[in-house]
Amino acid sequence: MKKFNIRKVLDGLTAVSSSSSSSAAQTGAAKENDAVPESLQSEHFQLCKTVRHGFPHQPSSMAFDPVQKILAVGTLNGALRLFGRAGVECYCQHESGAAVIQLQFLINEGAVVSALADDSIHLWNLRQKIPAVLHSLKFNRERITYCHLPFQSKWLYIGTERGNIHIVNVESFTLSGYVIMWNKAIELSTKTHPGPVVHISDNPMDEGKLLIGFECGVVVLWDLKSKKADYRYNYDEAIHSVAWHHEGKQFVCSHSDGTLTTWNIRTPAKPAQITTPHGKQPKDGKKPEPCKPILKVEYKTTRAGDPFMVLSGGLSYDTVGRRACLTVMHGKSTAVLEMDFPIVDFLTLCETPYPNDFQEPYAVVVLLERDLIVIDLGQIGYPIFETPYPLSIHESPVTCCEYFADCPAELIPALYSVGTRQKRQGYSKKDWPVSGGNWGQGTQSYPEIIITGHADGSIKFWDASALMLQVLYKLKTAKVFERARGKDEKANTDIVDEDPFAIQTLCWCPESRMLCVAGVSAHVIVYRFSKQEITTADVQLLEVRMQCDPSNLDSPDAAGDQTPTQSSPVLPSPQETEPPATASGQPSAVGNTSSSSADGLRDNMPCLKVRVSPLKQSPGYQVELVVQLVWVSGEPPQQITSLAINSSYGLVVFGNTNGLAVVDYLQKTLLLNLGTSELHSPSEPIQRQPCSPRKARHPSGALCDSSDGPNTAEERCKSPNSGSNSPCNSDDERKAKFIEKVKYKSRRFSKTVANDFARMSRKISSSSEQKPNSDWGTISSRKHFYHTHNGTSKTTRKSVKLAFPPRNSDHNMNSKDNLFSRSRSSSVTSIDRESREAICAFCFCETFPRKLADASPGPCLLVGTTHGAVMLLSLSVPSGDQQRLLQSVEISSSGMVTKLKGGILTLGLLDAAGAALPAPYEAWYDPNASDEEKEKEKSRWRRPASPPSSHDGHDSQFAVLCSEKQAKVLAMPSQTRVYKHSITESSFVLRADVVEMAGVNCIACFCANGHIMMLSLPSLRPLLDVNYLPLTDMRIARTFCFSNLGQALYLTSPTEVQRITYSQDTCDNLQEMLSELFTPVETPEAPNRGFFKGLFGGGAQSLDREDLFGETGSGKASRTLAQHIPGPGNMEGMKGAASGVVGDLARARIALDERGQKLGELEERTAAMMASADSFSKHAHDMMLKYKDKKWYQL
Repeated sequence: MKKFNIRKVLDGLTAVSSSSSSSAAQTGAAKENDAVPESLQSEHFQLCKTVRHGFPHQPSSMAFDPVQKILAVGTLNGALRLFGRAGVECYCQHESGAAVIQLQFLINEGAVVSALADDSIHLWNLRQKIPAVLHSLKFNRERITYCHLPFQSKWLYIGTERGNIHIVNVESFTLSGYVIMWNKAIELSTKTHPGPVVHISDNPMDEGKLLIGFECGVVVLWDLKSKKADYRYNYDEAIHSVAWHHEGKQFVCSHSDGTLTTWNIRTPAKPAQITTPHGKQPKDGKKPEPCKPILKVEYKTTRAGDPFMVLSGGLSYDTVGRRACLTVMHGKSTAVLEMDFPIVDFLTLCETPYPNDFQEPYAVVVLLERDLIVIDLGQIGYPIFETPYPLSIHESPVTCCEYFADCPAELIPALYSVGTRQKRQGYSKKDWPVSGGNWGQGTQSYPEIIITGHADGSIKFWDASALMLQVLYKLKTAKVFERARGKDEKANTDIVDEDPFAIQTLCWCPESRMLCVAGVSAHVIVYRFSKQEITTADVQLLEVRMQCDPSNLDSPDAAGDQTPTQSSPVLPSPQETEPPATASGQPSAVGNTSSSSADGLRDNMPCLKVRVSPLKQSPGYQVELVVQLVWVSGEPPQQITSLAINSSYGLVVFGNTNGLAVVDYLQKTLLLNLGTSELHSPSEPIQRQPCSPRKARHPSGALCDSSDGPNTAEERCKSPNSGSNSPCNSDDERKAKFIEKVKYKSRRFSKTVANDFARMSRKISSSSEQKPNSDWGTISSRKHFYHTHNGTSKTTRKSVKLAFPPRNSDHNMNSKDNLFSRSRSSSVTSIDRESREAICAFCFCETFPRKLADASPGPCLLVGTTHGAVMLLSLSVPSGDQQRLLQSVEISSSGMVTKLKGGILTLGLLDAAGAALPAPYEAWYDPNASDEEKEKEKSRWRRPASPPSSHDGHDSQFAVLCSEKQAKVLAMPSQTRVYKHSITESSFVLRADVVEMAGVNCIACFCANGHIMMLSLPSLRPLLDVNYLPLTDMRIARTFCFSNLGQALYLTSPTEVQRITYSQDTCDNLQEMLSELFTPVETPEAPNRGFFKGLFGGGAQSLDREDLFGETGSGKASRTLAQHIPGPGNMEGMKGAASGVVGDLARARIALDERGQKLGELEERTAAMMASADSFSKHAHDMMLKYKDKKWYQL
């Protein structure tokens, strides 16, 4: 008898089915392409960086151009940040990534020299909008320690660790043969090496005298012409810095023992003065006690008064724990200015760039580790200037970020008006001194807003229009809660150890100005925007109890007057055992609401305590409602993973690993509290076997992404769709694999064959499991929730009707990629129970809740989970203002719509033409205004037109679904898949958004492997795929976000925001939009030497450095000492200059035209004068002929 082989039958049927289905899919796709034309093409997209905002991360050096008024800051990771006036910023990066140890401007030349820790120097061209390196020089045998470039000189002095000084021509970036060797600079009797060169400067009055400071304390005045040392100054303490008096007769040194030594250049035997600014002076005349090193000193003179001496460090050692200080000594007064962070560097800004003139200092720029401040030296008390740059992004660590482009035009003025009242007072009244550069001539005119959430619970709104960034308004969410005053109180709450108020995620509606915030302590706060100040006596509070599996948990004692609706053997739903959800005007204290279960575990206790005292709320965002998740039988509430708000419906929905909850913030009630598993197939009984408690709970303090669920970040990066790791017996494993294999094959069969295999799978799975208890019946479709209405203490019962589809409904059986109803075998349910499914995406919309041809669209909620399931909830919202406040919103579940690979990231809705269908919203009105103003504002309520209902059974909408692995487009209301695209197989998507580009929608994706992709809608055709940014830090994954009109951003460091664009038009216009750093400015005139100084030689002495350092005077340098590397900026600089001078050429052309016109007029006048001259010559000739032969007496 021939053996029957079912595998061949399966393969044959699969081939036939796949060929027919693929042809049908292609036909359907062709029809859809014909019906929905798509205008976006690949040439519309290009990826490039635009600007970087924020404080330079890990700064290391600083320089200032006193003529161009440009400030440069170098960092430890090789970055170079340039600042001018407000809105003028630029970012550059050295390829090597080595730390920038020093910066030197070519003053008023549009260039800067950077010295790096890898012993290389680079010349940057700042005359183009995107600076580039023109030349580089890499030292091979010596390490660079100090650089000095005299004003209006092209010869750069470079000191090395060996104590030698080399000279570089900055025009050609070649070494000079002139070298100052350390053994010639110091005395011959010195037996030890003087150490590295820590200072180089030329005498302000004599360019031929070079002052060299060695680390050991030796200072040498070197004569460049005679190539020998004139004077040597010795001190027994190490030197950190040296500063000249402008007359060139004295200099000051700062030392490691906290002393300042003042030397006269002609008396090297001993210092003229030794001072210890912060040392205690003994009465017996002994040497004062040593202090901390003075790291830097600057000596600046004034014409009308005493000189300024500014120094950092030098505090006494007994000031333990004292913050870093900057000391300003002016005459007999000494001011000690405390800083919030350690000082990296400081510069004194002066009126003149010439070192041989009175300096006239007016400000001090102080670079701190995490801040940049400028101190006004011209006002009493030394106030600071108000910084115009967005340097406070990192004031508290950024935990989440959202980007909104093309916002309503009135939003920025409204936020700015309420934000101006929050500004600090006491700033200097003078203008910001760093005022160089010009703004770009950009074409972007639409408003852009960036919202950042921070670890301290604050939220900042930023104006990001026109490639600038300015803070508009700051909201402090922590004001709603009581702060822990002691360690005992903090321990009792058992919340996160650090940052309990940190922002986890936020949702903002720009049109209605409604703001919803979720924190790491499992709390949600709803805010309304108002321009009037109010005092809230009681903060509205709603406590919600969400739990995952009630089979492990006993019913709490504080169950209230709950009346069970089922018999005891029937397993209740995950939320039916919860106590009353309180919603009252009086926030419940932690001690009153908390209770303990039978084994003494904490229960019904929120993580934070809402303040009881009246809350004064300034104009801006004001608290509407606070929702807190409570502890359940000793388990803390799970963090909120997704959040959404809709102002038209008055609803807030949030979800976590336990399920979702829908809150009516108008009536302050809880409408729905449902477990995740009940959303899949509500018509079937969910039978759960008893399981052991969870091994280790997810720490409440960890900031995780919205799609992470209970897994850690490392696990998420390894496998975003990891299944169960729980052990099961081998028989069940093989049976489960065979069942899944059969199901996979059966999806390509007809409906009858599929049902046969489904019955076969049920038989196989039921043979090894115990028959479930017959007393376990179906879950009641009536869920009971408890709330307190209108702030009263009376507990009422409110029921929410859940309308479920019939049991025998065919769930998208015709779609080849949809799954069967899941078998409830013990092995499968154990896997489901172990791999926690979290809610990760929401979308309010108006669509079809049923797959019926005659269905009409209505308010709905799309829900996505971390397992790729997409469910649909139908909302019945009462119409009218009064009815909305009196009647409850009814919610019915339509079950699962489809399933994708990976967790759901974004959900959207399109109309039949492919245009986006945004959720309806309510136009903003001031809730604290008068009734007349409210009615006037409410009359302007705008709601998008409801989508047209389907006619003749045709689909009229597209549902856009995107997960970590793939994207799908479904036709609504039939819920059939129209398009499908696999985004990535080896990696997974971190962020996906439906964005608008040139009036057309598309999907923007950022993958963990660094790829940024664009997909067209609705056909999901790939438009862009660029390997841009590998995921090196979870900070990028947490803050990366797309926006409309081709904009995106992410947090590239803890202190900086990087903005990018994926629009070809923006990339083409980027040169015009960027600001200019270099502007033509005349160099100030040199100081007048005076008659007597010129006569007796008391003025500044010039030096012909070309003859001294040139090849003819000093010879050639060693080729092995340094290697010259031409920079990429040579060609790019020419291109940038060519594109940058287009405007200059146009202006020059106009000037030439005007000049030509004037020359034409001059030519006419010249011709007239020539004609007149010819006439005069003719008349003169006639007169000469007339009187030629006559005598004088005949005249």
